[in-house]
Amino acid sequence: MDVTSRKPRSSSTSSRTDTGFVSVRGAREHNLKNVDVQIPRDALVVFTGVSGSGKSSLAFGTLYAEAQRRYFESVAPYARRLIEQVGVPEVDAIEGLPPAVALQQQRGTPSARSSVGSVTTLSTLVRMLYSRTGTYPPKQPMLFAEHFSPNTVQGACPTCHGLGRVYEVTEHSMVPDDSLSIRERAIAAWPPAWHGQNLRDILVTLGYDVDTPWRDLPKKDRDWILFTDEQPTVPVYAGLTPKETRAALKRKDEPSYQGTFTGARRYVLHTFANTQSALMKKRVSQYMVSRDCPECGGKRLTKEALSVKFAGLDIAEFSQLPLAGLAALLEPIARGEWQEPVAATQGKGDVLSRSAMRDAVERRVAAGGSAHKASPDVRRTPNLSGEKRLAAQRIAAELQERLTTLIDLGLGYLALDRSTPTLSSGELQRLRLATQLSSQLFGVVYVLDEPSAGLHPADGEALFSALQALKAAGNSLFVVEHDLQMMRRADWLVDVGPAAGEEGGHIVYSGPPDGLAAVEASQTRRHLFAPPASVERTLREARGWLRLANITRNNLHGLNVAFALGCLTTVTGISGSGKSSLVSQALPELVASRLGKTIESPDDDEQDPLLANGSMPTSGHIVDGMESIRRLVRVDQKPIGRTPRSNLATYTGLFDQVRKLFADTPAARKRRYSAGRFSFNVAQGRCPTCEGEGFVSVELLFLPSVYAPCTTCHGTRYNESTLEITWRDKNIAEVLGLTVDAACSFFADQAGVMRSLTALRDIGLGYLRLGQPATELSGGEAQRIKLATELQRAQRGDTLYILDEPTTGLHPADVDRLMVQLQGLVDAGNTVVTVEHDMRVAAQSDWVIDVGPGAGDAGGTIVVSGRPAEVALEEGSRTAAYIREQLAA
Repeated sequence: MDVTSRKPRSSSTSSRTDTGFVSVRGAREHNLKNVDVQIPRDALVVFTGVSGSGKSSLAFGTLYAEAQRRYFESVAPYARRLIEQVGVPEVDAIEGLPPAVALQQQRGTPSARSSVGSVTTLSTLVRMLYSRTGTYPPKQPMLFAEHFSPNTVQGACPTCHGLGRVYEVTEHSMVPDDSLSIRERAIAAWPPAWHGQNLRDILVTLGYDVDTPWRDLPKKDRDWILFTDEQPTVPVYAGLTPKETRAALKRKDEPSYQGTFTGARRYVLHTFANTQSALMKKRVSQYMVSRDCPECGGKRLTKEALSVKFAGLDIAEFSQLPLAGLAALLEPIARGEWQEPVAATQGKGDVLSRSAMRDAVERRVAAGGSAHKASPDVRRTPNLSGEKRLAAQRIAAELQERLTTLIDLGLGYLALDRSTPTLSSGELQRLRLATQLSSQLFGVVYVLDEPSAGLHPADGEALFSALQALKAAGNSLFVVEHDLQMMRRADWLVDVGPAAGEEGGHIVYSGPPDGLAAVEASQTRRHLFAPPASVERTLREARGWLRLANITRNNLHGLNVAFALGCLTTVTGISGSGKSSLVSQALPELVASRLGKTIESPDDDEQDPLLANGSMPTSGHIVDGMESIRRLVRVDQKPIGRTPRSNLATYTGLFDQVRKLFADTPAARKRRYSAGRFSFNVAQGRCPTCEGEGFVSVELLFLPSVYAPCTTCHGTRYNESTLEITWRDKNIAEVLGLTVDAACSFFADQAGVMRSLTALRDIGLGYLRLGQPATELSGGEAQRIKLATELQRAQRGDTLYILDEPTTGLHPADVDRLMVQLQGLVDAGNTVVTVEHDMRVAAQSDWVIDVGPGAGDAGGTIVVSGRPAEVALEEGSRTAAYIREQLAA
């Protein structure tokens, strides 16, 4: 293996003599092989390499982790408990490392109260703007900034507590089928299993009829059963009929137990408020009906706060405008041209309606000018004080500057009140990047995780300009990236590899980008310098069309679109154009409905049920093409599990086959061990100390908890008796420690196991261990595991596969492997629809649908639909030039 590490000029082993470099010695985090490398400061450094090569282990797991550890040494021990810490990296020494800030694609804990405005802190400035310079009704005292926040006691609407929606539990929501009797579980909101049966038995004791259809019961009885807050405790005679129960009560027989009744509404509300189970909270939330708060109209604030206007808008209306519209609205105010819009046809002091103001802003923005001059019915407010005018100008100028950064990063379509759980991870990272640009920090290392993820090539220039601005301010940029344009424009490349997993973890190259051209071992080199290999193939003809009509969802309004059946279709468009609304929301919802199934949002298990209840469903219908689809599969980047107990082997199902092999050995049969004995989730086979976790947590109070291998099983997860059983000289723990590539050799003659292993290897996951915990997998790895699980199924040729940006987090070499698998699915007679920003994928597709032309309200239409070569000629498409570039290569 030819592995080259190019040292910089005048380099030395110590940063004390060469202050321009960060020197790393002996890095061993994850799969890094005792790495030594020097990285320049005050430069744009791109870490690259195939997926799983170790680049993130070097950038985040080593460099950022060490910078954070050093910072925490200066923090009071008590304060350390309040901060999430990344742990201590495995490295001998790092010298010359400045303080670091990480901008990762982490979503954090989704909250209905977190928004674009709160993440960027722009909402703080907006609240100050309204507090100090807003137009108040006569005789209303001035409000402080906190009165304009729905997350404070002073500002939150007292009816909905700042959520904007109220939640009711109605008879219809709790009893969806009133033809059923109580015994037949008419009250769907009641708990299932024994608890529900207990409540029905209590009703029998109380004398209620549980065998008559619900709709035939007296309304008085129905209301008490559903809505009472009484909780009577009565004797319960389990298993007896109503007649037998009445007789037992009369005889005063000894009951089975004493049961306490809970009304259905009380059960739903109490469970939602108090359960620690996300699954249980989600279950009961479906019986809660939500609607806009009647007090605030969904605006979340008190009437006093909403009565204050700025530029004719209350703060809720102001926060609903797209950021580009806000910037246009604030432009003349920032210049000192303060005008307060009023309707000329109305009395003095009246303001324009919300819709009229929106129209005015949009007309002016479309014309490329300031929003404030859009309406002829605007005149200067005569009694505005000079102090108020100056305050408005200062705050508006600050807002204007920060909004410009967000717009330049391609986020002008977002609104301040856009909830963060509805944003992509790429959008969140760019919001954080914009916030850092305004922080004016100096001498910091910014460590970024694929900032180009989810970004259309047309928006890449603005991202690069933002990174250059951070560098020009005296900072260093360490960027983990797969984007070839970003690599070409970097000051320094660190190529990690040469392959993934155990075959990675080396520094293949470290130096200026041009120097990588001479390094044969680099997989990045082939894509960065060699011309793209043209793929000669005949485009498939559609065997039919899946036609959708009048689709309305988010920024899609009455959209008509047709997807080619039996083809690979790529949906393109700039960020925020409506691609995901169409492909990841509208399309699967409508198809699933026609198939008689319900479909969950990719983030349903993470999302706040209160927020989920407020989301708007898709409207529209499928006109034609469903006769060719019998099955729907969505392959997303949601984790395959939330705990270390879920892993690659268990998710794909191959672990079931492996455990059967162990159970069939003579030694296991002699001891009567079943396949379940070899699961670390079963008490008989797992280690009793760590209960199958493989490690124990050591609580250090003021320091982060340390996870140490279990001293009993030494990390194997199993007890000694289970580990005594071997198959081909390996115990079950040793098998879980094998990589997919190694397992392919070990199980070469086992068809059942090889079906899963082959699919995983072919899609580029050969470096992962069979027992790799789900918590250690990236979103891209999780998505490919799901795809591999599908690939091992027998193909029937009638499945619709939907993928949302499957190349996210993939090196170009891995994208090539992925494309082979996707083309294989289509060759088997299936239909694949994918959302993509990678123009190589679009150029290799059978059909391209370009959504746009812009983002937000400026998008949501089909710009062009056709063969890649046809789309490349469309002048109105921002995607066309990039597809044309790929086709010409």
